Amino acid sequence: MPFLPCLKKKKSPVPLGRSIFQKHTPPIQQNYQALLEMCLKNKCLFTDDNFPAHISSIGTGALLKKLPRNLRWKRPHALHRSPVFYAANRKQLDLCQGLVENCWFLAALQALTFHQDILAAVVPLNQSFERKYAGIFHFRFWHFGEWVDVVVDDRLPVNEVGELVFVSSVYKNVFWGALLEKAYAKLYGSYEDLQIGQVSEALVDFTGGVNTTIKLAAAPPDLWDILTRATYSRSLMGCQTHLGTTKVLKNGLVAGHAYTVTGIRKVTCQYGPENLVRLRNPWGKIEWKGDWSDSSYKWELLSPKEKILLRKNKEDGEFWMSLRDFKIHFVDLTICKLTPDLMSQEDGKKWMYSVKSGRWVKGSTAGGSLGFCNGTFWMNPQYLLDVLPVEDSKKSLGSCNVVISLIQKPSSKHRNRASHLSIGFSLYKYQESNRKLPPAFFTRHQPVNKHKVFLDEREVTLDFHLQPGVYVIVPSTLEPQQESEFILRVFSRKHVLREMGGNTSFTLSKEIVDRYEGKIWEDFFTNYFEQNPEINAVQLQRILNNISWRNFQSFRLHFSLDACQVILALLDLNATGTLSIQEFRVLWKRLSGKLDLVELHAAVQETGISLSNEICNLMAIRYGDPDLKISFESFVCFMLRVEIMGEAFRNLTQDGKGIYLRESEWMMMTLYS
Repeated sequence: MPFLPCLKKKKSPVPLGRSIFQKHTPPIQQNYQALLEMCLKNKCLFTDDNFPAHISSIGTGALLKKLPRNLRWKRPHALHRSPVFYAANRKQLDLCQGLVENCWFLAALQALTFHQDILAAVVPLNQSFERKYAGIFHFRFWHFGEWVDVVVDDRLPVNEVGELVFVSSVYKNVFWGALLEKAYAKLYGSYEDLQIGQVSEALVDFTGGVNTTIKLAAAPPDLWDILTRATYSRSLMGCQTHLGTTKVLKNGLVAGHAYTVTGIRKVTCQYGPENLVRLRNPWGKIEWKGDWSDSSYKWELLSPKEKILLRKNKEDGEFWMSLRDFKIHFVDLTICKLTPDLMSQEDGKKWMYSVKSGRWVKGSTAGGSLGFCNGTFWMNPQYLLDVLPVEDSKKSLGSCNVVISLIQKPSSKHRNRASHLSIGFSLYKYQESNRKLPPAFFTRHQPVNKHKVFLDEREVTLDFHLQPGVYVIVPSTLEPQQESEFILRVFSRKHVLREMGGNTSFTLSKEIVDRYEGKIWEDFFTNYFEQNPEINAVQLQRILNNISWRNFQSFRLHFSLDACQVILALLDLNATGTLSIQEFRVLWKRLSGKLDLVELHAAVQETGISLSNEICNLMAIRYGDPDLKISFESFVCFMLRVEIMGEAFRNLTQDGKGIYLRESEWMMMTLYS
């Protein structure tokens, strides 16, 4: 589906520098069942110290100005004589927005109420204010790749007359909506952190599904068919109106407001068929006043039966409008697909799902987009996607529908304290290989998605129709050196997804600089060691710094004493504090190679030494300069350490997976290396 390119003013590239990567903060895990049993045993009501009944749980910003003066926290039993957690026999569109401007959350929640099985997964319905009541409740959310259980107590903020100040129910004794909002606020930091958001985010958090966003100004001609398939495939849908200076427009719509799509219907008028869309304002009031509104004359054009079934002349926030008006007055339509086959004609077929977690780290894997022309795009994480043909598919010889979703994780627990980066991804056709694509590949090849866009949103999702074959996905931020964790998800009928090589690799070529020159130096070292059978770190430094490094004439190579001490410690097998000629030859063989210093800090060609991205990141921090660039001497130290430690592991392991060390061996390995 089409996405609008990021139109924000470009910022200056972030300068390179040392970085301590800010990992996403996972939510605090509390065992609901254990806490419930403990409270029942002690005959006490649960109080949640992790999200206390305190102003800190509400926030620190503009929301505080809206609060009533005498804000109090009370349990439902203090607000109603017979509180009910969830009323299954009542109409479920019963929630009203409170002081928090979270219509996006409420619009998604309204969509959830149409699917009782999905609702029951998020809101465990076996909770009660009577049986096993201990003032504790729990809810489940899909949170960046995994389902998490969020526990809350039932103390809710109310005004001086005992009315809930945030989400409430039309039925004053029903509290599931208010408690769910509290759990969601706890997950994302505070009630204040629910002030800004999008329907698409909440829909994914409730379902773990994948979103398709349709810009209605450029809606596809088969929009009605898409809506029909979405309805019958149990997708959840939300939409948003255009921004405006006036809050409530003359036509009854609220500007910049989220709505829930609650149904569709094709009706037969006297002049022909008409496609209608049913929507609901999460405020539970203020409705559309145009054609097919509750009081519209259009209803008189229907048969009495259709009129009775569809028309509901009641101020409850729900209304009908034509598909034509819907495309005019709403900006976009978000469809959250529980199964991602919405855009496919192959109904009822099973899809598979793969997920990978990754990071963009400054100086290592945060290469930015190709548009910045900085030559670092290739540094981004790369994922090999093998799209396989499906035997039972009617289109097995044709294209396969593939959905790719990229989600960025916030570094802060508070979702609104860290703005979203502009993110996107490129997809390339490629021959199967475990090697990461080199820089030259991206100068010679165009991506499958030629019109790449970057959005400053939590998730970017694109649908593809791909021929079976091998592809490479390169997720990136718009600007280089921007850090974040991310989740990459792929949905298709059949595929294999893996990180390219599973790692980033570093290369030190083993070619001899020059045979003739090498012979001269070999003779020199033989004569030198005849006079000095063992050399110390100072002598090693003198030798290395006096060598004319033929391949690096344009660089001033200098080995520090510290680097020479590290090299000596790595190669001094008999722990004498000196090197013999045999030990020095091991070093010389490794140094007499051809090394590309331009790509020294993160070389991309493999030599059999494969290192994870985490190791590479540590390398940049440990051995790099303030700009995270690695000198030749530091690279040598690093590669020697890798080889020595790798050899030690292979010698000590029994199963190839792990080793057991005595304390003395551990001290020797860590201190000596």
